[in-house]
Amino acid sequence: MLFNAGWKKRTVNANLDYVHVDDITDKEIFYRQLIKNLAHHASDIVFKFGSFKKLPHEIVQYPSQMDGTNYLIAPGSDSVLEKMRSGGIFLTAHYGNYEAMGPWLCRLGIPLKASYIPLKPKWLNRIVENRVRAVDGKTYSVHARTPREFLQALKSQNLFCLLMDQDSRIPSAADGNFLGKPVHVNPLPEFLLRHCPQTPVFICWMEEADKCKTLHAEEICSKNVNDSFNQWLETRIHENPALWYGWTHRRFYSTAKDVYP
Repeated sequence: MLFNAGWKKRTVNANLDYVHVDDITDKEIFYRQLIKNLAHHASDIVFKFGSFKKLPHEIVQYPSQMDGTNYLIAPGSDSVLEKMRSGGIFLTAHYGNYEAMGPWLCRLGIPLKASYIPLKPKWLNRIVENRVRAVDGKTYSVHARTPREFLQALKSQNLFCLLMDQDSRIPSAADGNFLGKPVHVNPLPEFLLRHCPQTPVFICWMEEADKCKTLHAEEICSKNVNDSFNQWLETRIHENPALWYGWTHRRFYSTAKDVYP
């Protein structure tokens, strides 16, 4: 249905015309694969979130098998996940099965708190918060609105999650470079680290292949968190461009308005 409607197709094409990715040679084929991947991961939210919420608590219990799928922890990620149990900043992107990482991390005993814009209508938001974004009866969704609220969540030794691949259009946005183009990025990580400079910063992503889901986790050691994150995401995009759903967003709007029709 999304194919026929051409959902976000103009935005996807505008982004592809603006940046150059060697692996993308046919925009029509790419668009169809992107939407196919997106529909697949959306179905995971509806039909398979229960599986993620039943995964083992302890890392030593992996690999685990459930509903015909093998769940693995990537080599070297176990020590990072253990450290995440003590809190920190968790940066992620609209890449692959990103929503499914929430319940998986919670099952591993990681005190995840993720800020989301409330959905409308309110009854739908209650369902999503209390059933989808909840594990063992506890929601990991929060409605922090000010930097001070984010800072308080961090000081409570939570692992605070931020989606970092969207265009920041606020006056305090930080400058960055992404896919060879200037971008504006969320200034919140820099704010939090100024006030809590010893806070560890992590990145996670999920790799999927042959009925196997592998959770990757790494710590950012560089002082320039924004650059490190963008470089990490660029690597993922070059591995599989059709798994980054940021193509459907006007990522470069605040620095290049003319890109978008």
